[in-house]
Amino acid sequence: MALDQSFVGRSYPPTDPYEVGREKIREFAEAVGDANPAYTDREAAKALGHPDVIAPPTFVFSITFKAAGQVVQDPQLGLDYSRVVHGDQKFAYVRPVRAGDRLTVTSTIEAVKSMAGNDILDIRGEVHDEAGEHVVTAWTKLVARAAEEA
Repeated sequence: MALDQSFVGRSYPPTDPYEVGREKIREFAEAVGDANPAYTDREAAKALGHPDVIAPPTFVFSITFKAAGQVVQDPQLGLDYSRVVHGDQKFAYVRPVRAGDRLTVTSTIEAVKSMAGNDILDIRGEVHDEAGEHVVTAWTKLVARAAEEA
């Protein structure tokens, strides 16, 4: 059954703050194979004008994807997560994520579409720091594959 179009525009409460740690940034940079010293060396980051190490651009995915769980677990939406694949991801940064940030995410359903029996859900995650300043917007596209016919 197609997802309900009336969910477009629905926002979910902000997440609890996530504190970005230097070690998490280092582990993420190593996992994605990015040796940029601004991700692991405070002095290298400071030389670039940052107060502390910064995170690779895709680091915020782990925070925004977890926040999108509020959307996919909404029983009223009726999304069958067992059929979901990750379709796309985009980011628009105001500033880099940095060690010490305490970030919250507010998720909003931007679009609901059906194509060839598949449901496509676009979720926007607005990421703000502890002072309420906008840090980054992340867009996640989820595709719920059509059920196979028996």
